[in-house]
Amino acid sequence: MTPDSSVLAYASVTVDGRTFLAVGLGDQVLNLSVLGRSETSHVNLDRLLAAGPEIWPEVRGQIADLVAAGDLNPEYLHDAAACSFNMPFTVGDYVDFYSSIHHAENVGRLFRPDEPLMPNWRHLPVGYHGRAGTLCVSGTPIIRPMGQRRGDPGPTYGPCERLDIEAEMGFVVGAPTELGSRVTTAEFEQHVFGMFVVNDWSARDIQAWEYQPLGPFLGKSFATSISPWVVPLPALESVRVPAPKQEPAPLDYLRSVVDWGLDVQIEIRLNGHLVSSPPFASMYWTPDQQLAHMTVNGASLRTGDVYASGTVSGPEPSQLGSFIELTGNGAEAYELADGTVRTFLEDGDIVEISAFITGPNGKTPIGSVIGQILPARL
Repeated sequence: MTPDSSVLAYASVTVDGRTFLAVGLGDQVLNLSVLGRSETSHVNLDRLLAAGPEIWPEVRGQIADLVAAGDLNPEYLHDAAACSFNMPFTVGDYVDFYSSIHHAENVGRLFRPDEPLMPNWRHLPVGYHGRAGTLCVSGTPIIRPMGQRRGDPGPTYGPCERLDIEAEMGFVVGAPTELGSRVTTAEFEQHVFGMFVVNDWSARDIQAWEYQPLGPFLGKSFATSISPWVVPLPALESVRVPAPKQEPAPLDYLRSVVDWGLDVQIEIRLNGHLVSSPPFASMYWTPDQQLAHMTVNGASLRTGDVYASGTVSGPEPSQLGSFIELTGNGAEAYELADGTVRTFLEDGDIVEISAFITGPNGKTPIGSVIGQILPARL
């Protein structure tokens, strides 16, 4: 899925033995070496991210002017279908949040029916530090992880039996900060370059045995897939919306000065069948609040740092962003349109998570992430 020219999303592309930074133009990509700039004459986004917020709009404006003029040198245009796509940037650190109140309540009810939300949940964006080295680009096969699971009388070891997805959106940092400094919600656009689609694969049985008292570890760190397409923040201006009302009001450092809810629609497909359509606009904690909380203790940012929203789920059964929710932790099988059923993922399954925005031309794709499950390596 290649975003169209109204989005001007970036990707690292390889074609005919050459790798370069490109923008998507529908069924084509444009090699940004055509601009003759050092920031865009590179194999990925690293140089442009590091150039900072003063340069980002300048480059975007130059690309937009070139595309609008329509006189594109065919030497720099390539059919998207003939291209392979790479990691769009070099990942620094990785943080995953837990910011959908619907997802948190749904999962919480499975284990704590009387109090699904923990006492801190409405006061701060809960998150954890993940493993940056296992972020991988869409299309990378996902090998079923091995690990310990709860057993009787003691733990067992073997392939994950409850392999799940988490439909999320991710954000990449461009401008770094010094250790000890903090980023306010008002400074979000001075540091974050853009957004992309994420599937944070989850081994639910491994996670359930290991996560207390310190939280996610091996049940999450084996793979996180991201879309090759990074959508710059200016392309999202038209879909900014107020976030859901937060009760109680957050502490001062978490109060947004502008709206950073985003009206982005997500679609989850399993083996080609539509499973769910989570709305990103329903997220309780917003990207600017997540960044402010991530740095409030003085933790520094590096160019290429990634943080993800956490599973996106809406209030309706058709809007759930994980199979642990869709199946009640495996208690009820989910039936696909072709009659096959799933509780959790099986070997050979292909998951695609796509994101769209709505504009003057209707529904516009902004990226997708695909992964196929391969058997565990015993």
